Amino acid sequence: MDFGRRTLVVRGSRVGLRIDLRSLLVCAALTAVVIAVALVALATGSYRLGIGQVASALTGGETGLVHDIVVEWRLPRVVAALVFGAALGVSGAVFQSLMRNPLADPGIIGFSQGSYTGALIVILVVNGSYAQLVGGALIGGMATAVLVYVLAHRRGVQGFRLIIIGIGVSAMLGSLNTWLMLKADLEVAMAASAWGSGSLNGVSWDRVAIGGSCIAVLLLLAAVLSRPMRQMELGDDAAASQGVRIQAVRLGLIVVGVALTATVTAASGPIAFISLVAPQISRRLARTPGITLAPAAFVGALLCLTADYIAQHIAPTPLPVGIITVMIGGSYLGRLLFIEARKRI
Repeated sequence: MDFGRRTLVVRGSRVGLRIDLRSLLVCAALTAVVIAVALVALATGSYRLGIGQVASALTGGETGLVHDIVVEWRLPRVVAALVFGAALGVSGAVFQSLMRNPLADPGIIGFSQGSYTGALIVILVVNGSYAQLVGGALIGGMATAVLVYVLAHRRGVQGFRLIIIGIGVSAMLGSLNTWLMLKADLEVAMAASAWGSGSLNGVSWDRVAIGGSCIAVLLLLAAVLSRPMRQMELGDDAAASQGVRIQAVRLGLIVVGVALTATVTAASGPIAFISLVAPQISRRLARTPGITLAPAAFVGALLCLTADYIAQHIAPTPLPVGIITVMIGGSYLGRLLFIEARKRI
């Protein structure tokens, strides 16, 4: 019996090692693709540059106009797309793992809409600073999460019921947001409406630094909670038998997931569907039985950067990145809904 247990442990460790190695290779491949797309984004624009000029500007070899174009004008947008995309990918991975449902996207279940409502109140009513905008988005997202959780709780919380209630709450908040903009001054309402599409236009280093610092802390917390999160995918009873504090871990993951979404919303507006698509793409690339955070972060960063590049160059005037992500994610959402419906037939 002891020999059998040791064999089982060894086999389990080998499976875990293969999964971790596969995830590491996927992350390495995605890193190479991200670097290539980032260099192309830095080189492309109304003033075209060569890849060599971009690399030289990044390493301090260029001064003057080329340095200003690359480092001061284009690089903040690229870094923002990477950081915000990674945050959205991890946020989606957290909620899809917690609810064991591929439709568990913060945008679908209302948390992004709640963050947007909180930020919109700060913009239209308080006319506050960026720090107040972050606080408003965080409070709005947390309040929405609590509301959805309470309404969905009936002898526990089932993922599908929470998603349906979240969709309803999101629709109500969308109506509230429309009413707030109708009551605001025309210029402020137009600016808030454009920002509400999810845009990286005009992102500065200051905003990237503040948002990036918050996201870095939240990603570290998510990494700490990733192991018990994976254990909880086996079921609460199985995770509890391994010493996981179910309620504390679940609360911590919800707070981290909502805070990641709120931070991105405060900086760029709600960028839809990346948190829905990125975890599922990363899961298929890494071929893991559950959702892992690191590949989801890399896929989210790549999706956001690619979508923003398309948004800048697909039309004469740069579009909000959220328009492109909606086009990509809408078709993917339809496919997921079709698959979920077939499972219930």
